[in-house]
Amino acid sequence: MSSIENHLETSPYILVLGMGGTIAGLAPHPTEKPMEYEAGQVEITSLLAQIQSAVPEGVKLVSRQLANINSRNLTEALLTQLGNAVQESLADALVKGIVVTHGTDTIEETGVFLQLTCGKNAQNLGKRVILTGAMLPANAPKADGPSNLLDAIRWASTPIDNCPGGIYAVMDGRGCLAMDLAKRHGSALNAPIQGSPSSSVGLINPSWLSGVKAVQALWVEDLPIPKENEWPWVEILTSHAGARAETITQWLSSKVKGLVLAGTGMGGFHDAWRDSLVAAVKHGIALVRTTRTGAGETVPNLPEKDISGCLASGSLSAPRARIALQLALNAEKHAQAAGKSLTWQDFFARIAVLPVIR
Repeated sequence: MSSIENHLETSPYILVLGMGGTIAGLAPHPTEKPMEYEAGQVEITSLLAQIQSAVPEGVKLVSRQLANINSRNLTEALLTQLGNAVQESLADALVKGIVVTHGTDTIEETGVFLQLTCGKNAQNLGKRVILTGAMLPANAPKADGPSNLLDAIRWASTPIDNCPGGIYAVMDGRGCLAMDLAKRHGSALNAPIQGSPSSSVGLINPSWLSGVKAVQALWVEDLPIPKENEWPWVEILTSHAGARAETITQWLSSKVKGLVLAGTGMGGFHDAWRDSLVAAVKHGIALVRTTRTGAGETVPNLPEKDISGCLASGSLSAPRARIALQLALNAEKHAQAAGKSLTWQDFFARIAVLPVIR
């Protein structure tokens, strides 16, 4: 039988980091109303105890509770704490893999954050970091959390031929790159995996694996993790019918460092914004353009020529683009402190050109 420990270890183990979410949620009336629940109520040790008998023989588990929240309340400070915990654990020779339980509402932000700050390190060390969560609370009659958690532990602990270390996610029996996982349905059990390029956890699809390797080959350097109180202020603005210039100009007197524009169609924004966006660039505000559709790529100079200082986001959704821009702005600050002339555009461009797995 596997063991679950929380003290100083002397033999290899899988580290399970708890962040809360629906997987740790409880419903007052789980049979009648399973979706009326409060997230982040069950400790990670209790979640692991439920599946202990099914964990592969000889796999030792060590758990650590980083947070126990509804993931809609995820903060940048918690991302810093998680990123630092993952980096420290990757450097520990006794840690063979890492599983992170997380709420699905903001799992796409955490997925892209971990890829951009820890992905290359995990690949180099040959270790997998696996994000997972659930769509039903822990006490629901058909709770999906236990099977998702067990799949994540199995994938983190079992050698898979030709599947490199890296940052992955597991939901509903399928795995994908964590930066590709996003909630695209409000209630379906496979909501986070819907539309994501994925493969069966038990049998890796060769074409998906080749896509993973293509992404990892281009991701050559992890970006620094911002300190808890040093995340650049970046907001998301959505273009829509009747958009007003004031939506942009109100930010010119603020301390905002970047704006992500969730545009219509291929990432176009309302003409009423153009002059105010030019003014925003002159004020030193970084601009990134993406699409509000939830899928597809935003490419430079389409549907019209980009204004100077505005970059297209590639395949990044607005929430992912926001995290990427924050990390790029932070990397620019670090580069300048080191006497390098790299800009946020240089760092963001490395992210936006990562290939899309079909």
